[in-house]
Amino acid sequence: MIQAVMVISTQAKPRLLKFYNFQSPEKHQDIVRGVFQLLSARPDSVSNFVEVDGIFGPGTKMVYKHLATLYFVFVFDSSENELAMLDLIQVFVETLDKCFKNVCELDIVFNFNKLHTILDEMILGGQVIETSSEQIMKSVEEIGRLEKQSSTTSLIPKSISDRFSR
Repeated sequence: MIQAVMVISTQAKPRLLKFYNFQSPEKHQDIVRGVFQLLSARPDSVSNFVEVDGIFGPGTKMVYKHLATLYFVFVFDSSENELAMLDLIQVFVETLDKCFKNVCELDIVFNFNKLHTILDEMILGGQVIETSSEQIMKSVEEIGRLEKQSSTTSLIPKSISDRFSR
């Protein structure tokens, strides 16, 4: 099971935190601090797979990818395959690239709702539900279309709104 998905900037700012098992808000800062200290101390030449028993408890592993100014981090237990998680990070980043046309940190900061939507289309309750970037994009576009449609729908009947607009 996936326990957490994090996107952390190289300045230790959390850009996305999604926990699939309860972590108190007070513990979030400690977790981000511990993960960032671990990641920033690792040279680029070492493996992207880390055992994080000290941060998340026994049997947990972390896989990460450092791209530009962001660390994409997935934390999971022994029931998940490490290489599959690395591939899932790649699918996540590819989907973000398709959505934002060469994603950058500002896209993530200003479009956090879309970021959560993409992640929710991939992972539900810590279980992977979709790995196709194309399918995820179709779902995200459909959700966006429905949101636009619902925001233009008026709750006031047309006959009443016509009367007051004159």
